[in-house]
Amino acid sequence: MSPQKLSSFSFLFLLKVLIFLLHSTSSASTAGDFPNSSLKRFIISVRRPAAVSHEKSREWHESLLSQLTAAVVNSAAGDTPSAIPRLLHSYTNLLSGFSARLSADELNTISKMDWFINAIPDPVYKLHTTHSPEFLGLLHSPAGAWNDSKQGEGIIIGLLDSGITANHPSFSDQGVPPPPPKWKGKCTFPKPLCNNKLIGAQSFIFGEPDGTPPDDHDGDGHGTHTASTAAGTAVSKAASFGNAAGTAVGMAPRAHIAAYRVCTDDACYDACYGSNILAGMDAAIHDRVDVLSISLGGDADLDFYQDPMAISAFTATSIGIFVSVSAGNDGPEKGTVTNAAPWMLTVGASTMDRRIAADVRFKGESLNQIHDSPARNPIPLVFPGINGDEKPAACSNGSLAGFDVRGKVVVCLRGVNGRVEKGEVVKAAGGAAMILMNTNTAGYTTIADGHVLPASHVSHEDGIKIVEYINTTETATASISFRGTEFRSPFSPSVGDFSSRGPGTASPGILKPDITGPGVSVLAAWHELDPANKKPTFKVLSGTSMSCPHLSGIAALLKAAHMLKGAPRDWSPAAIKSALLTTADVVDRSGKPISDEKRKPADFYALGAGHVNPEKAMNPGLVYDLKKEDYFPYFCGLGYDETLISVIVDREVNCSVVGSIMEAELNYPSFSVELGVGERVVLNRTLTNVGLGSQRYWAEIEPPKGVVVKVVPKRLTFKKLKQEKKFRIVLKRSEEGLEMAKGYLKWVSQSHLVRSPILITSK
Repeated sequence: MSPQKLSSFSFLFLLKVLIFLLHSTSSASTAGDFPNSSLKRFIISVRRPAAVSHEKSREWHESLLSQLTAAVVNSAAGDTPSAIPRLLHSYTNLLSGFSARLSADELNTISKMDWFINAIPDPVYKLHTTHSPEFLGLLHSPAGAWNDSKQGEGIIIGLLDSGITANHPSFSDQGVPPPPPKWKGKCTFPKPLCNNKLIGAQSFIFGEPDGTPPDDHDGDGHGTHTASTAAGTAVSKAASFGNAAGTAVGMAPRAHIAAYRVCTDDACYDACYGSNILAGMDAAIHDRVDVLSISLGGDADLDFYQDPMAISAFTATSIGIFVSVSAGNDGPEKGTVTNAAPWMLTVGASTMDRRIAADVRFKGESLNQIHDSPARNPIPLVFPGINGDEKPAACSNGSLAGFDVRGKVVVCLRGVNGRVEKGEVVKAAGGAAMILMNTNTAGYTTIADGHVLPASHVSHEDGIKIVEYINTTETATASISFRGTEFRSPFSPSVGDFSSRGPGTASPGILKPDITGPGVSVLAAWHELDPANKKPTFKVLSGTSMSCPHLSGIAALLKAAHMLKGAPRDWSPAAIKSALLTTADVVDRSGKPISDEKRKPADFYALGAGHVNPEKAMNPGLVYDLKKEDYFPYFCGLGYDETLISVIVDREVNCSVVGSIMEAELNYPSFSVELGVGERVVLNRTLTNVGLGSQRYWAEIEPPKGVVVKVVPKRLTFKKLKQEKKFRIVLKRSEEGLEMAKGYLKWVSQSHLVRSPILITSK
């Protein structure tokens, strides 16, 4: 690279950092991670002198801090005094700068240096299976996704999470070939923990890049669970509390895993700092991963140029890394979806057709099936919230002191405190069992938890009937019948009540979440040993943290299936996303529209394009593809200042040259438009043939209510692979309809159906 080009590149990189820092999240935490210290965490942007190479950046940053910061000793009570490390991370692939712990006076001093650009408080993010492969059709299809992709062989999945329990059998490398030559990462565990399955493990907690001892690497369990869901090796006789038993296996069992620890559960340091996430992403890009799985989320209200996750994911996607992220667990309220940038796959959570039955005349669930409890026969039944007091109704801490629940079944309403914690409160007060009743918003979504006493989690509707029974009966009684694992549950899949909903705040014209996958009562590897026999364990968890790695693993299958001699065959991250979205299921196992937590047809803000179907995604026929440059007019259309656009794309963009498009004109595999009565919009799209060499498609339309839809042309003929064809869709609102009207555009051939949702909202 010439000196002139290098200078221009450095200027743009620094400009990107400057704008990012100026406009960063307002929700950033300013708290220090050493409780007895005045030091705070900051991300610092700098002007790196030309004489300092990228390889020497860390040494330069250390020299700056050593000259300008005072020695600070950690003097926590009972601890041996020790110096607090100042430099957290140096960045080379994502940002020109570093993160550090500084006092207010030190920050003021540094801000006057000629190399200083700006500083922001370090933002904080939060952490958001035996049956799912079978439920998704992966196990029993001889010529399906697993066969076509060799179960993800040759693909590297990077996970940014709480680390990994390396000695769990889910990470055995039996049958897994060595990693591809392109792999540049490292594994800080000793052999044989580092093997052909677990090829990478690094920790980015507190700026220590060399990791922690193996037994402590994942003290939370979250990262172990997500990693095994994405790419765990098959483990027979897996179960939790003896239930959900079977062979636990990830979506891509022959793919490689690289674990980047960016979160911790330490009592003093419980956080997923943005600086650690950036460091993990920086390393993953360097290491040459193929897929990134990130079950973390921040503020749903951030613009893209304010969100470090969105900015770094754009860099990753631009160089061919597929990024799968969790939608968040703040549903069912609208506008709660996180990670809503269009270059990431945003995954909502749905149920499977399995339940761990714990019935009380009505169907309920509980993972811990305690068959020899007093509740196996009818015993007194009470509801502490009978008078409308919220705290005892929820069985929150200390709320049952005035109630006699000894030896009784206690009804507890969801909310206020954790589901399992409610049972702990009941047990401490002498209660014999618990019925966990959903709130109205939670509807019919029930979860199999490992409760500490006999319990049954029931729907809101059934809970209301139980409370009415208590109100009208002087001697109400209940018993719990544990029936173990049952399959073929109705309304499967359906959207979980907690799964966050669209629209995305930063770009409501892009339909989010994109898709849903299994995220309710998912069994996967756990970090703790069974106290009875010291064997590795599995645990059932729920959340979009669980659905995200399902899609990460399935994306790895698609990538593997379309590799040719070690190189991707025309399948960009956008093409893979399109394949997943346009082949997704929109009906449940009974053939009815997929429902939400109220058992009503799920809207697109809950469901996205539908529920993932790996088999169909392997051969989508056509894809809506996107390149890095296609986003430039999209950003201009959002009204971003050109300097803000450079924050995201890492280069200068002139909107007068690249033009401007509305959000819905991005070549995305879904359509989301706000229209008033009589208003008309024309959207342009381009389809790329990835199916048969020669095929003819025709347009079929299911128009949204009150909307006239026209597609021009109505037929598309492709004569060869990779051929592109353009079309336009005209949408006109003819009358007042629903607040949200939904429909579909389907391109149909003799062998393919390419379906895109159409969402029309009222102005």
